[in-house]
Amino acid sequence: MARVVLIVNPYSTEVTPGRIAAVSGALEQRCDLVLWQTERRGHARELAADAVATRKAGAFAVHVHARDARGRQTMAAAACDAAVDAIRAAAPRLPVGLTTSSDVDPDPFARAAAVRAWRRAPDFVSVNLSELGWAGIVRAALHAGIAVEAGLSTPDHAGELASSPFAHQVVRALVEVEGGVDEARAIAGAIPPEVPQLWHGFGERTWEVIPAALAAGHQVRVGFEDVLVLPDGRTAQSNAELVAAAVALGAPPPAAG
Repeated sequence: MARVVLIVNPYSTEVTPGRIAAVSGALEQRCDLVLWQTERRGHARELAADAVATRKAGAFAVHVHARDARGRQTMAAAACDAAVDAIRAAAPRLPVGLTTSSDVDPDPFARAAAVRAWRRAPDFVSVNLSELGWAGIVRAALHAGIAVEAGLSTPDHAGELASSPFAHQVVRALVEVEGGVDEARAIAGAIPPEVPQLWHGFGERTWEVIPAALAAGHQVRVGFEDVLVLPDGRTAQSNAELVAAAVALGAPPPAAG
């Protein structure tokens, strides 16, 4: 059955709940339908354009926080499925990752259930070992055939990963630090050597973490989630500009997030 993504602007004067229901009901009889209601005029185009721009700038993957019609972060299937479909339509073969952060929902059981409910599985999810119930979310993702990157913000978290049954099932370890290079190296030293690593910092210290990661042979991530300024202190205008700046430092293709 053909897949169709129906993108609807619910704020258009010609759009009503009844019309949405009628059109989507008719399409569901003939295709595999994903309904996406945009947050605002042009939002769907912005999402697709950002994915294309970051790939052109050199990103090997994108890390995404889906949002609902009110602009709030969500793991709901409708929003996440639509985000994955929209990015894949605009940037085929670009790996797409979704967050499972407790910032979205503090209930780990609800987050694991949300992962199981997705119809459009992303290529990977990020799971933070600092958050309660992380193991259940990892299990849900792996059972759904979704790769997992394990978010580690302390050496203890790295040790917890190393002693868990998931140590050699994760696609990579995500080294996330606010304190700079020494902190990243301390975490990295506790990660099993067979597990690939991806480092990222926060704020201006991002630009000291990235060169250190590259020198150690690791992947990196950069994007507005982590930093708003370029290495020279200027305000970045886009995720793509941040990715290009990382590439200019000699990076292999970074992940955009």
